[in-house]
Amino acid sequence: MRSPVLLVIAHGSRDPRHAATVHALVERARSVRPGLRVETGFLDFNAPSVPRVLERLAADGVQDVVALPLLLTRAFHAKADIPAVLRKAPPVLRIHQAEVLGPSPLLLSAVERRLYEAGLDPSQKSSTGLVLASAGSTDPEAIAVIADTARELRHTGWCAVRPAFASASLPRTQDAVRELRAEGVRRVAVAPYVIAPGRLPDRIAEGARDADVLADVLGPSPELARLLLERYDEARIEERVAVAG
Repeated sequence: MRSPVLLVIAHGSRDPRHAATVHALVERARSVRPGLRVETGFLDFNAPSVPRVLERLAADGVQDVVALPLLLTRAFHAKADIPAVLRKAPPVLRIHQAEVLGPSPLLLSAVERRLYEAGLDPSQKSSTGLVLASAGSTDPEAIAVIADTARELRHTGWCAVRPAFASASLPRTQDAVRELRAEGVRRVAVAPYVIAPGRLPDRIAEGARDADVLADVLGPSPELARLLLERYDEARIEERVAVAG
C-alpha cells in the first residue's frame, strides 16, 4: 500500500524569494525521507496552484493525500481558504488536512538557530532581549499562539521576549525594540517568525533597524523540514484512528 502523498500548501507571493524558499524547504523534507512523494501547491500568485496539483495527482492514480498548510498559526487561510480549495478536489482523492506547523518546540529551535547564524553568541542569550516578529493576523487564536510562543522562548533563558507584528496587530517591531531599550535591555535581537521572505518580512527588517541583531526568516531550516514530516505522520495517525473508530 502506497503512503499518502504529502501536499504542502503555501500562500504564495509576488516576491520571487517566497516561492524559491518554499521549494527549498520542501526539497529538504524530501531529502530527509526520500521514499515519500512530496508536492507543493500555492493558493495565490505562484504556480502550480493547489487545484492544478490535485488534478495531476488524481491523473497519476493517487488516492490518498495529506494536505499540510505551510502556516505557523491557525488563522483564516487554515480555517477557510484551504478547506474550501480541498473541497473542490477530484472525488477520487481522499484528503486529510494536517495541522498547521505551530506551536512546536522545533520552531523555537529554528528561531534560535537563525539568531546564532546572524552572529549572536549563545553565551549572550541571558543578556539579550528578543523581539519575536510575526506577520500579524486579525484572528485572536493566532495572536494568542504568538504570545504563547514568546512566553515559551522567554522560559528558555532570554532576558526578555516581546511579540511584535508586521500588520493587523500591534505592537510593531520598532515599537517592541524601543520598549526593550526603555526597560534597560542593552542588547536587542529581532527574530522574524515567518517562513519565507516577502513584503511583511521586509517590513519586519525595516522595523529592526535599531536592533543589534536581525535574524533571517525560518526558511529551509532542518527543524522546519523535520516539522513538515512530523505533521504528516501525525495526520496519518489521526486518519487511521478515525477510520478504526
